[in-house]
Amino acid sequence: MTVTEMKGSRLGAILRSTSGNFLEQFDFFLFGFYASSISRAFFPTGNEVTALMLTFTTFWLGALMRPVGAIVLGAYLDRIGRRQGLIVTLAIMAIGTIVIAICPTYSSIGIAAPIAVLIGRLLQGFSAGVELGGVSIYLFEISPPGKTGFYTSFQSASQQVAILIAAIIGYALSATLEPATISAWGWRIPFFIGCLIIPFIFVIRRSLEETPDFLSRTKHPTASEVFQSMLANWKIVLLGMLLVAMTTVNFYFITVYTPTFGKNVLKLTETEALFVTLCVAATNFIWLPIGGAISDRIGRKPVLVTLSALCLLTAYPLLSWLVVDATFSKLLIVELILSCYYGLYNGAMVVALSEVVPSHVRASCFSLAYSLAAALFGTFTPLAATWLIDQTGSRASPAFWLMGAAFCGLTATLVIYRGRITATAPAAAVN
Repeated sequence: MTVTEMKGSRLGAILRSTSGNFLEQFDFFLFGFYASSISRAFFPTGNEVTALMLTFTTFWLGALMRPVGAIVLGAYLDRIGRRQGLIVTLAIMAIGTIVIAICPTYSSIGIAAPIAVLIGRLLQGFSAGVELGGVSIYLFEISPPGKTGFYTSFQSASQQVAILIAAIIGYALSATLEPATISAWGWRIPFFIGCLIIPFIFVIRRSLEETPDFLSRTKHPTASEVFQSMLANWKIVLLGMLLVAMTTVNFYFITVYTPTFGKNVLKLTETEALFVTLCVAATNFIWLPIGGAISDRIGRKPVLVTLSALCLLTAYPLLSWLVVDATFSKLLIVELILSCYYGLYNGAMVVALSEVVPSHVRASCFSLAYSLAAALFGTFTPLAATWLIDQTGSRASPAFWLMGAAFCGLTATLVIYRGRITATAPAAAVN
């Protein structure tokens, strides 16, 4: 195979493997952007803040299924293979997406409506528990030597494409439909579009090839051996979770929560909030591979330490400046700065976590660490931000949540690279 053919093969593998990531983030962003409409459709409490918090709680409860999915489906990927596992996760995710898209409102079927939406989110969370980790490990294992950071970063970059397209669709709806129409039923249109692309994603993902790294192993761990290894390496999983916290909190703040923050808190127009999110998705896509490539050149630690420290020191000043006479321009500037922090950090973080987890249970340990961070920190961000503003009365208070996540990332980086922790494995689980 020529160099050109090898590059083309890797590009095709990137596109096929990240297609499920696209669907996951497409739906996650829509849930955040249309949170106000969803709260009125399924949680009509009579109090806007309460209804919004119930919606974000449902969003977060789905994330609590991610660690369960990471353990169960992660063990499946490490035992059966990356390709088959990613097809299974896509099927589960598709079911959850369809349930939310077609679910009748509370006024039509009563309490069954929020229950159905919750079930849809639980299915999505269970699938997402290993979708992101599985794709990350797949890209890590097909990367050429010296470029693992650059290649692996495209797992997160694919999510930005989903947000970009979702924001464009939302922008088009805002320009063509009245706000009352969008609130009544128009918010479902993007969800139906997501349902329509599911068959296409299935087709392209079925053409995935298994990674050479997985095929080269003479022994694959059983489910019980995977679980034993995860328990034996609990310190690595815990540190990995803290490492990921910086990524997930920043990501959900600048994408999923930004539309609600812009409209409900800063009182900007829906179009302005959407445009900011669109710009953030575009810059995220640029910064992510740059962060991965830089970490390939200078190492993971300098990138991770620098970006987490910057976020820790500047999050509160940035949000304090923003909320004083908030404008579209100020929101755009602050979000683009946070986008830079997120993109560069995450570009190095994903490959760093791939390198530190034990290779024989790479998919399950990576997915568990990432899922715990997403459940306990990332997807909790919209709810935490809404609660902080309501309790403190300060519109800049979400900065404390960002700072806490940055502190977790900084601490984990210093501990991991201080003595370069080593993984342990049951003897039967290795080649």
